[in-house]
Parts: sequence; structure tokens; C-alpha cells
Amino acid sequence: MINFMPIKLMTSQPSPSKLPANYAIFLDDFNAISLSGEDQTKYLQGQVTCDVKALSDHSLTHGAHCDAKGKVLSVFRLINRAGAHLLLQPKASIALSLAALQKFGAFAKVTISATSQLNFVALIGDHASTLLQQTFSQVPDSFHPVIQADTTTLVYIAGKQARYLVIDESEVITQLLQKFNLPIYNQVVWQLTEIQAGFPVLSQGSLEQYVPQMLNLQAINGISFTKGCYLGQETVARMQYLGKNKRALFALSSDSAIELNIEIAAGDIIEKQLGENWRKAGDVLASYKADNQISLQAVLANDVNEHTVFRLKAQPEVIFSIVQLPYLLNQ
Repeated sequence: MINFMPIKLMTSQPSPSKLPANYAIFLDDFNAISLSGEDQTKYLQGQVTCDVKALSDHSLTHGAHCDAKGKVLSVFRLINRAGAHLLLQPKASIALSLAALQKFGAFAKVTISATSQLNFVALIGDHASTLLQQTFSQVPDSFHPVIQADTTTLVYIAGKQARYLVIDESEVITQLLQKFNLPIYNQVVWQLTEIQAGFPVLSQGSLEQYVPQMLNLQAINGISFTKGCYLGQETVARMQYLGKNKRALFALSSDSAIELNIEIAAGDIIEKQLGENWRKAGDVLASYKADNQISLQAVLANDVNEHTVFRLKAQPEVIFSIVQLPYLLNQ
């Protein structure tokens, strides 16, 4: 019998510049909604922004689940595992999205539930692929982002720094982490990587507040404009073709000469400088603070530019500037 030691997380929360070259993140605040059954693809196709019919067992797509008014209930990465569709996302958006999917799926041949047995871990760094190759015969890449290896699902997330998700039950995840022998951080470091990648991070307070284009879903191939009808589709199409969307997702950063002892929460107001005055520019979605560095993800008016100066309304002494995202905003 194998004895599984508890996962030991790093107690420090390093600034982005001090993260090691290779590390793991235990995604204890991560989960998935599972859809299985005869109508799983047909049903989900009518509920979310992405083209579910185009998904294969080795592909990954981004998407959003909206209410009837086109407001986002969840943003997810969609994959197949063991014959089911999995909508990978933070636990914060699971309950609301799950309830809506179950409500409208009552008369379809589909079983919809939150996964309860799966654990999620991320491997990040230049040697992450090499570590996986030492255990698995095939490692996912940009051509085949999803690989199933026995009970383990491996997911490649493309970006400036490649990230890999490893999905399995807790015993397998614990054994793999022991074998990889990497420093293991908690979920908040994953939040930093999402901010850097420009992938929306939604807290409970951010749900039902934004249409998909305000979260840049069109820029990360998370909206299909040719798939046909789905819940909230009229609002999404109107935003796209009539040019009515006036907001977008941005990354901001601040460096200070002293350690910053401030609290930042989702929903905090961000102001932009206009001459000698300040005016509301948008709201915080997510943040990462360590030492004297702060990274923010925010929804702002989309007329700002790289020269715009920002501050937190509640913490006006801290000045922020825009960080370039790894993709272009396609309006």
C-alpha cells in the first residue's frame, strides 16, 4: 500500500519576479461542471457562447455561460473527459451556473452535476513538459491540448509561459506532486497567472455583471458568431455588430518603493486621471499582491490607452499603469 502524504503548500506569496523557474499550484478552489448523456452536446450548444459541436477529445475551447440577458454566469475552459463535457472553472461560479444549467436541462437527456472526486493541479515553467514526459508517454501541446493517460487528464494551456493542468482523483494527484518534487503554491498564484494571461477571473460579486465582450471572450476565441442560437445570444450579437460594447478587460500593475499594506477586493473602483481630476474608469475583478508589487485585473472603459494613469479610489496613493495583454482586442 502506498502512503500518501498531505500536500504541503508554500507559505510565502512571492512577487511575480521572485517565482521560481518551475513550480506547481494546487488548485483547491477549482472545480468543474460535468454534462453527460445522449443530449449533452446538443443541450450545451444551446446554453454557452462557444461551439460545443466542434470540440473533440483532444481539443480545448474557452466559453461563457450567460443568462437570458447576456450577462455572464461563468467563464470556463471546456474539455472532454471520460465521455462527459467538463466546464473547468473556479468554485465561485459553479453554484449559479450549475443551477441555471440544471433548470433548463430538466427535459433533456443529460445529467448535469459538479464534479466531486477530481483534484486539479497546475505545472508551470520551462521544464514542466519534461517532468510530465518522465511519467506520461504523451504530453499535450498546442496541436493536441488535451491528453487522457489512464485516469489522468492532462491539459495544455497556451500562453507566453506554458501551463499544464493535471486532473485526477486526490490520491493520484498527491503521488504525482511527490514525484515532481516542485514547490507547491496555493490558488492565489494561479490567479496571478490568469491576470497575466488575460483570462477572466470571476468572484461571486462579479457574476451577472458583464456581457462576454466586456471580459474579452471574443479575443480569446470564446464566442462563436456562427453557431446559431444560445441563451443570451441576442445581447452578445448586438454588442458585436452594433458596436455597443464600451468596456473591456485589462491588466494593471503597480510598483512601489515601500511594501504596500493595503487590502484590495473584487468590485473596488478604479479611477483614471483626466488632467488634474480623477474619474471612475472601472472595477477590479481580481488582484495579486506581494511585497511591493500589485497586479490587477479590471474591467475598464475601452477608450483608455497605455499612457492612462490609474489609481484605486480607496487607496489613491497607489498608481497603476496598463500591462499589455498577450492578445489583441478584436471588437
